[in-house]
Amino acid sequence: MYKIKHSLIIALTLVFTFVISCKDLDELNINPNGADPESADLNFLLPTTITNLGQTVYGIGFGQLSGVMQHTQQTGWMGGYNNYDWDNLSHSWNGYYGILMNNDEFYKKAVKNKLEFHEGVARVLRAYTFGLITDLWGDAPYSQALKAEQGAAYFKPVFDPQKEIYLGILADLDTANQLLSKSASAYTNIAPKQDVLYGGNPEKWRKFANSLALRYYMRLQAKEPTIAEQGIKKIVQDPSKYPLITVASDDANVSFVGSAKENSNPLNTVYDIALDGAYMRVKMAGTLVDALQKYNDPRLAVWANKVEIPLVLVPGSGIDRIVNGKREVSQDIVTKFETDNTMKVDFDPEYVGVVISHSKVQIFNMNLTNPAQGTKNPHASQLNDRYKKTADPLVLMRLMSAAEVNLILAEAAYRGWISGSAETYYAAGIQQSFSAWGVESSFASYLTRAPYNGLASIIEQKWFASWTTAQESWFDWRRTGLPALVTGPLAVRPVLPIRWYYHYDNEIAKNTANAEAAISRLEPTSYLGTDQSNNSAWSRPWLLQGTGKPY
Repeated sequence: MYKIKHSLIIALTLVFTFVISCKDLDELNINPNGADPESADLNFLLPTTITNLGQTVYGIGFGQLSGVMQHTQQTGWMGGYNNYDWDNLSHSWNGYYGILMNNDEFYKKAVKNKLEFHEGVARVLRAYTFGLITDLWGDAPYSQALKAEQGAAYFKPVFDPQKEIYLGILADLDTANQLLSKSASAYTNIAPKQDVLYGGNPEKWRKFANSLALRYYMRLQAKEPTIAEQGIKKIVQDPSKYPLITVASDDANVSFVGSAKENSNPLNTVYDIALDGAYMRVKMAGTLVDALQKYNDPRLAVWANKVEIPLVLVPGSGIDRIVNGKREVSQDIVTKFETDNTMKVDFDPEYVGVVISHSKVQIFNMNLTNPAQGTKNPHASQLNDRYKKTADPLVLMRLMSAAEVNLILAEAAYRGWISGSAETYYAAGIQQSFSAWGVESSFASYLTRAPYNGLASIIEQKWFASWTTAQESWFDWRRTGLPALVTGPLAVRPVLPIRWYYHYDNEIAKNTANAEAAISRLEPTSYLGTDQSNNSAWSRPWLLQGTGKPY
């Protein structure tokens, strides 16, 4: 992994300002002070594209989708986080298409100058970003996207069917695998310092491309099992042609620079010093903490702090006191709190996760002296102190991991699609996750506590391994129903959502006919609730229609 120098970030910001968002789909913003894209070296576009994508992935995976998948719980302003209080103004794909526009400029210059390495990289980044868009929303502009400069015919692009987008993504990744199949010396104009993901290493980019293909083939498992099986077989049966990310040292990670607010871990307390700031609002969720504790999982200590003041139940009555750094309480005090607040007290002496989606989450675990939103709770686990820093070796923008790849292979073996032992792949997935989080020495004994037990165990470990990339566990949950998560009392529906709404201002009002055609292709469920159309977070996109999943 390579860090971007702060001076480079400033230079890129000043010199290469491309289209990030538009007031309308038929308008292009031109930076009059920017360099001419025709003469600019395409290498300078690469770090901006990679880091913008990384920040997007980190933002959703450690943000609202971390709440949906119950990795974390916010104790301040949590409506859209753990309660799914979303609507058609909650999420916009403008930023995603901004990434694609920068990448498209990079791609065009690569093709024009016959730079195969750069073209391969551009195809990987394009596939990844379009993959996120269709995973999150469903049908979306694809074949006619990024073509506004060709004229008015493309100002309002069609929303391509989701199946076509997935197939296009897989075709891009297959082409990228071919383009990136040469040794580094066979390519020209590679600038290792500008490639902040893999330092200009084509073999690692090739592994990334094929690992992404594996992800998207498995994404199709429930809807198009034949395509999924054949695609995964093709990759696994020819490892020399389709190398994969199988060890953590090849993980697709981008570091935070940490030299300015814009390039730092967004939860840091260096630039956000508010007592109710981003770091203070986010607590460990009880769902994840309890599941990790069941196996005495060493990753918990990497991700969470121990409670500052543990609660201890003592005999007697009317007792509530601090003794030797612990808060001693008697059963009558506990019973009154639990009755008054419909909330159980957790006496774990080390790690305590916050209850999900509760109206009194601020006072969870008898936090009665400091009940303000988003502030300190000494009786619950805060995120590990490393998340207070602007940068840390383990706080990374994680795009793809060996843990995920091995666990996908475990599922493929479980389904009988590939040879080999599902149990062996399962163990490898856990081992590589442990390696990625610096606890590999604890791996051998862990398997005795968390043995392989079919699909449920595979998906559970993927759920654990998706820490800070919870969107991946959300996508797994949608197609498998695993893990069997239960909503909290404030959730706006009794089940988890399955997509994001199309944004009214940015996606419907400006491209109404095409957006409405896409909305008509969504399948409403019985959980539509108060939504006025099929454009609901509880409507099935094509990927889930007819699968019976997740509900």
